[in-house]
Amino acid sequence: MKIRLTTRRPLFPTAFLAAVLTLTPLAARADDHEDLEKLRATVLNLIDTLIKSGLLPRDRADAMMKDAQRQATEQLAQTPPPEIGADGKKIVRVPYVPEAVRVQMREQIKAEVLAETRAAGGGGAAAAETSTGARLQLSGDLRLRSEDIRPASDNSPASVYSVGNPDFTRAPDFWANPNGNTQQAVKRTRERLRVGTEVAVADEVQVGLAVSTGSSTGSPTSTNQTMATGSGGSPGYFDKYSLVVDKAYLRYQPFSVLSFSGGRFANPFQATDLVWADDLNFEGFVTKLKGPTPGTAGSYVTAGWFPLGFSAPGQYRHRDLLALQLGTDWQYGLKENHLKLAAALYDYSHVEGVLQTTKLPAMQPGYLSSEYGSAYRQRGNTLFRINTNPLYDSSTNWGLASSFHEFDLTAVAEVAQFDPLHIVLTGDFVYNLGFDRKQIQNRTGLRVTDGSPYGYLVNLQVGAARIQGRGDWNAALGYRRLGSDAVIDAFTNSDFGGGGTNLKGFVLSANLGIAKNTWLTSRLLSAQSMDSAVPLIGQGTVSTKFSIDTLQLDLNSRF
Repeated sequence: MKIRLTTRRPLFPTAFLAAVLTLTPLAARADDHEDLEKLRATVLNLIDTLIKSGLLPRDRADAMMKDAQRQATEQLAQTPPPEIGADGKKIVRVPYVPEAVRVQMREQIKAEVLAETRAAGGGGAAAAETSTGARLQLSGDLRLRSEDIRPASDNSPASVYSVGNPDFTRAPDFWANPNGNTQQAVKRTRERLRVGTEVAVADEVQVGLAVSTGSSTGSPTSTNQTMATGSGGSPGYFDKYSLVVDKAYLRYQPFSVLSFSGGRFANPFQATDLVWADDLNFEGFVTKLKGPTPGTAGSYVTAGWFPLGFSAPGQYRHRDLLALQLGTDWQYGLKENHLKLAAALYDYSHVEGVLQTTKLPAMQPGYLSSEYGSAYRQRGNTLFRINTNPLYDSSTNWGLASSFHEFDLTAVAEVAQFDPLHIVLTGDFVYNLGFDRKQIQNRTGLRVTDGSPYGYLVNLQVGAARIQGRGDWNAALGYRRLGSDAVIDAFTNSDFGGGGTNLKGFVLSANLGIAKNTWLTSRLLSAQSMDSAVPLIGQGTVSTKFSIDTLQLDLNSRF
């Protein structure tokens, strides 16, 4: 595929500004004047946003304003003198524009200004274009991290995790390794690289591709590469990194309010890392429908189907996730004041474990097909041993004790009253409707008396909404509590408490811009477990203690 560089000058914003500035003094009625002022303010706010995001240089915006004012002055000079009525007053005639047309004009103007500015590469910058005329955008980021992980010295040793209840656990890695580290500090340096491109094949079709560091078979929540580490955790000795396909998708948007996406893409839901880790991408199919936008409120519906594992005859059951989210984004007061609300249901099918009661040979197809594998699980979920009869199989394989039908409520309130200082308050509450102690007993043969099906998060951030240049800053303080079986632990945050569920504590973070699109981040994550990692099933069960503090220092840059 050949790529040529072209420069385009978006003429539409200039012409539209001229029209707005010209029409404003001609309006006579109060309501028409108010609508034109809203339209004018929309364009000015849009241009201001483009400048702040780096898509439109300040000098280009000033030139556009001057050009628009000049055109408006010329048009006013050519306007014939007003008619004089019988009472000696001027007659002003204003054409009627229906409200529906006004709304449509505003939305169309926003879309065209953004599209033309993107195509121009930010006004003067070169934009890549393929030989077929498709527009190509390149983006990415790099993060260098120093991480200090400090478990508490009085944590329970790993050797007790398999004592008292060998058939249940919430920490399968410690259960399997009596010499595992639960008390010693660990320091490491890590790197994350993500590079992606999106090609506008047609006005309504985009194709995206992204690669990143990480492993194609490791944790789905992490794209980090630990320095000086080779395969199996051995010393790396300058070993090279692997790159994996992190995104590969096609998006079809036949109408401005409706889109379809398929492949592997970014999280399509409004969410926090309480349920979905920040680095997690989805694979499957999703559609999004935007509803009517009366006033300054916008609503949407997002629905998706995501396969987790396809069935194989006589071997594996089909596992998947069905998701539905309803949300609204209400703009109030100043231009950047927002209140976002969303309710979602994440419904998993066939993820729970099934006790292996038959005498199938260990190598026969279908044996242990309900296992919750070590390649993706973290810690926290209540697990039970699905191959309990050592006469047929002495190994240990774990399955999920609970079903998972997660109901999630999120809210984000952003106040820009003191711009550029923004105040952002985020809340998240999740409840697993599939958690049922009686069903767990029927599934496992034992009654678990502890464990929790809900979680919540509260976070307050003050400062710049987005770090873009030198001197930009923000700071945040958050508290989170995530019960053992509130969500599937494979997909939640992988840094807090070592990753997973059954954790509570706080997160303190700060960001400081040191150059354009380059900034420093510091985070302190202090976590402790809630329920014992050995699930309680009666008298004599061992209770475990685990707490851990993690300090992260990052250098970030994006392009």
